[in-house]
Formats: sequence, C-alpha cells, structure tokens
Amino acid sequence: MADRTTSSITIGADRSTIMAVIADFPSYPRWAGQVKSARILSTGEDGRPATVRFVLDAGVISDEYTLRYTWYGDESVDWHIAEAGKMVSGLTGSYRLADAGGGTEVTYELAVDLKVPMIGMIKRKAEKVIVDTALKGLKKRVETR
Repeated sequence: MADRTTSSITIGADRSTIMAVIADFPSYPRWAGQVKSARILSTGEDGRPATVRFVLDAGVISDEYTLRYTWYGDESVDWHIAEAGKMVSGLTGSYRLADAGGGTEVTYELAVDLKVPMIGMIKRKAEKVIVDTALKGLKKRVETR
C-alpha cells in the first residue's frame, strides 16, 4: 500500500454524534467536497453501512468505486476498496475518534493507489486535499447540525 496521509481536527461534539454523520453516506455530497454521490449497497449486523458505492471528483483523481467498512463502535471506522474503479486500484483509510476536553479529536488517515502512473508528490497533494476537505467538512457538518 502507498504512503498514508494523516491529519486531525477537534470537533465540538461527542463521538456518537460524529459517527452518525460519518455513517450518513447519502449526505456526503453536501459536505465532503469531492464526493459527488455515495450510495449504500449493504449494511452490517449493527445497522451501519457495510459497502458503499462512491462517485469521486478530486481533480486529478476522478472515479467510481466501492468501499467496504468495518465499524468499531463510536471509536473508529476502517475502510478498504471492495471494487476498484477505472483509476483507483486501492484505497484504505480510517477515522479514529478520541475524547479531547469538551470535544472529540478526529484523525483521518488515507492511502490511495492508482492504476495510472502519477508523480508521488502530486498524488500525496491530492490525498492531502481530500483529507483536509473531509475533516473541515465533517467539522462544519457536525457543529452546524
């Protein structure tokens, strides 16, 4: 797997509130800038989404693919590619939530592997834009609900 891009942000809400927003995939196009659509294909025994089909447009990385999710209560969620797209061959990531004095620290980690060659620096920059936009969008979405 490729190098991972990691970033954190503190959100003024509890973990369960944040996880509810993370699990609300149909709403992603409203707050996760590069996600044009997210359709839940299946759910797990806990009622949370297990597989989700995404349409992504992140400039240099635009594609459709399916991710498989593993939920660990309100502490974390991991995902990996279940069905690759035309451009994205691998995608793994996670949200980790930890209590942080009146709020929650959310750490987002992402690694993307592409089928097409791309200069590492450009790919990492695209990953960083996705991670930063996701965290800022998540914070705004949670705190304005």
